[in-house]
Amino acid sequence: MSLIPKKGTVYVVDDDEAVRDSLQWLLEGKDYRVKCFDSSESFLARFDPREVACLIADIRMDGMSGLELQDRLLERKSPLPVVFITGHGDVPMAVTTMKKGAMDFIEKPFKEEELLGRSSACSTRRATRSATTRSRPAAPPCCRG
Repeated sequence: MSLIPKKGTVYVVDDDEAVRDSLQWLLEGKDYRVKCFDSSESFLARFDPREVACLIADIRMDGMSGLELQDRLLERKSPLPVVFITGHGDVPMAVTTMKKGAMDFIEKPFKEEELLGRSSACSTRRATRSATTRSRPAAPPCCRG
């Protein structure tokens, strides 16, 4: 058991087992907790919105795409920061994901340092959002929506 505290949780959603295994190895080697899912559907079934985490998701997957996953998370008003990875992206797709709040859009193959930097920024952003939400006083009853 490591005495070093974990940096945070990173969800990895990709239908390619080799990519999931590689990302898990890379991120756990840098002391992140990693939870891998082979589909958007399996992720949504197990996702805990209260967990301080970030998401790395492929764009093109069998079943629900990463783009559809982003839409579902937005419908749920999830504060989960998202980094997309894809081997089949283009500028309009990247622009669309970023306008919807994605933190980043990375093309495969990518450098380990690039992904680790995005994961660190993603975790920091989520932890900051979580702390801000907890520290805000509740709105008075007259102002609740």
